[in-house]
Formats: sequence, C-alpha cells, structure tokens
Amino acid sequence: MEFLCYHRDRPDSLALRYELLEDHWSYMDGYAKEMIARGPTLAADGETPTGSVHILDLPDPATARAFAFDEPGYQAGVYRDVLLRRWRNTLGRTIWEFPGGPTDGNRYLVLGLGRDTSQAADLTPPADRDDLIAYGPLLSDDGATWLGTAALLRAPDAETARAVLLTPDRYADVEVHDWQFGGRS
Repeated sequence: MEFLCYHRDRPDSLALRYELLEDHWSYMDGYAKEMIARGPTLAADGETPTGSVHILDLPDPATARAFAFDEPGYQAGVYRDVLLRRWRNTLGRTIWEFPGGPTDGNRYLVLGLGRDTSQAADLTPPADRDDLIAYGPLLSDDGATWLGTAALLRAPDAETARAVLLTPDRYADVEVHDWQFGGRS
C-alpha cells in the first residue's frame, strides 16, 4: 500500500527544523527500502523549507500513521499539520529512477484536492510523461474513494506545473509548491 505524507512547517519553526535535521534523516533512513519519493517543499527564495514530502510503500494505514506522527520533527512541533493519504504509484518507479535526475530544472509538488469525490479525475498520468517524477491519485484509507491527485514534476514554472491536472474543474483547490529531491547529500 502506497501513502503520500506531507508535513507542512509551522511558522517560525525553521531553527527547530535545522536542529532536528540529523534526527529526521536518521528516522527516514529506517524507511529507505519503503521510500518511493522524498524531499522538502521550499519558499519562493528556493532555499527555505516549508514542508516535507514522503511517499512510501507501507503495509497498512496504521503503519503510515505511525510513520507520519512518530517523525522527530512532528513530535517536536516543527509541523503545523500533516496530509496523509493512500496513493497509487501510476508510474511504477521511485524518484531515483526518474530519467531527468535530481537537479535538472525546476521541481514542483502539485496537490489537487478533489471537489466531488464521487467523480474521480486524472487517475492515469498525462500522455506526455517525460517531466513526471511521481504521479498518482490520493485515496481514502481503504483505497476505494478518490480524494484528489498528487504529482511531483519538473516544469519551467508553477503555472505549467499546475496544468498537469488535466481537469481542474474537478478540484476544490490545487496547491503548487516548489520542491526538490531530498535525503542526505
């Protein structure tokens, strides 16, 4: 079962985030085999972290909740909230298998939060997949209900990244965040 976890930073928690960076990375090292994607979202300056994305293959929702809420930054108060949803890896690969590599071009996290969950949208990736790093639907814990769509991608700008969701009228909100590959350097 695949899950997307997005921890959003609490305002004024940057110093605490940096203080706990090694603890965070060590915690994530324990999930290296389960990791499909990871990395921070960034402020407009391209350097200041605003959140942390992790996509993992875990046995069940209880394990996913433990992953999200036992994370050292969450425990210490770095994050203001957590989005945790089942997810389906429609590309069938990890970010480390993305042919574009970790540094070529601008990278984004796009979260489309569904308007009407009875009408799923964008369940399959767009035909032009060259810039898609990860793509899939956000689902209920049992995997039966579509709740939205999430993508990590390379794009020239945020508006181009937003357009990866082909049916924007199906979303109550679409968030676009600067993102970069994460992990130890």
